[in-house]
Amino acid sequence: MKAIMIMFDSLNRRLLEPYGCDWVRTPNFARLAQRSVTFENAFIGSMPCMPARRELHTGRYNFLHRSWGPLEPFDDSMPQILDENGIHSHKVTDHQHYWEDGGATYHTRFTTHEFSRGQEGDPWKGVVEAGVASKDADRRFRTRLQDEVNRTYLNEESLMPQAKTFAKGIEFIRRNQAADNWYLQIETFDPHEPFFTQPGWKELYPHEYDGPLFDWPPYTRITEPPEQVRHMRYEYAALMSMCDHYLGSVLDVMDELNLWDDTLLIVTTDHGFHLGEHDWWGKMRMPWYNELANIPFFVWDPRARAEGERRGSLVQNIDVPATLLEFFDIERPADMQGIPLRDTIANDAPAREAALFGTHGGHVNVTDGRYVYMCAAANEDNLPLYNYTLMTTHMRHRFQVEELQDIELTAPFPFTKGCRTMKIPAARAPLWIPFFETLLFDLEADPGQLKPIEDRTVEAEMTEKLVDLMRANDAPPEQLERLGL
Repeated sequence: MKAIMIMFDSLNRRLLEPYGCDWVRTPNFARLAQRSVTFENAFIGSMPCMPARRELHTGRYNFLHRSWGPLEPFDDSMPQILDENGIHSHKVTDHQHYWEDGGATYHTRFTTHEFSRGQEGDPWKGVVEAGVASKDADRRFRTRLQDEVNRTYLNEESLMPQAKTFAKGIEFIRRNQAADNWYLQIETFDPHEPFFTQPGWKELYPHEYDGPLFDWPPYTRITEPPEQVRHMRYEYAALMSMCDHYLGSVLDVMDELNLWDDTLLIVTTDHGFHLGEHDWWGKMRMPWYNELANIPFFVWDPRARAEGERRGSLVQNIDVPATLLEFFDIERPADMQGIPLRDTIANDAPAREAALFGTHGGHVNVTDGRYVYMCAAANEDNLPLYNYTLMTTHMRHRFQVEELQDIELTAPFPFTKGCRTMKIPAARAPLWIPFFETLLFDLEADPGQLKPIEDRTVEAEMTEKLVDLMRANDAPPEQLERLGL
């Protein structure tokens, strides 16, 4: 048996043909939907990039205990478990965060791995004449400066990181087509911002625009004129069509080599991205509306052979590790809380009653598929809040010395295998998370989440589900205190 997961970053389901979009060209996603099961109620877990990827290893939520960071020494890792059980796990990716301080223990859990350079502000090519921002300069400025350098080396399609990543993935498939017992993870940073593509993809979306270069939206409120907002959406659409093309290249190889008979295929993303909805750009700075939280999710299981069908059951990316381990007939660790989706894929068997999602220090959100309840902090200080970790790194740097002055060792959590972790005071909230009130939405009556409702009965029911799930996931007691629960 074999398995392939194709992982995109910031892939918006609302702009895919299988989810009803009629203007973005994604014929291969439509083709995938005809060869697989399409999930309607797939939701994120922990956000953003590396917290989401920790869940793809461990099968349990990250955001209740810590923010961005590496895998912990006590973490179960799905690709490592596969490797230990004779299943070769291989990763090909252009996601540069794996090679930073805050993601440095993820790719090394795979049996083998390959990396394509150049996405976003990946510190790749050194061009001294381009200028150097001081280390204390705004990180966004430094990242954009490096991106300008990187783009000069990506001047044709074959050199694009996504193109090279998929080529490496297909090389692995062809080389190992006759072998058994392998798992391949093809993971591209696209269509994450900046929405950089070659001219051919942009030509699919002709429109008038004579403004400045604008393919990298800030994470903030919309202030740009309508024509500039429209241009950004077309830039994103062009990158979506590029992603669709390379997805099609894998489907072509599966057709050619007749891999559908013995190969599990999962296609998903970590989260969506705001392109003006609710008057926002980006993610992280707004509540986790469904434009971010309700993600595309497709699965082909050769045992069920279900294709061209929809599934309404509530699932999450924390279910991916359990699903892969079950596929290879490997017992999943006791600490893994995701659910194997074999029966859900086959006949829409319910997987869970409710799902948590969020980011460390932000709303704690819960959905049952009908309602979404976003529980905000009880006060604007957003405290108490701590990081529980043995891996003291943030996204691109280590914890500052000042952050480590008041650390203490805390009692083990049930999932830390007897290890005591550091308990490190967190800032009042990450700077990108402003204070918002608690919100309740009825997705059946208001799928766009435009009008929060007030219903004490529903709120009480959703609060109970939220608290039960937090306790089931060993949430630190002060997380409930922070929320006023």
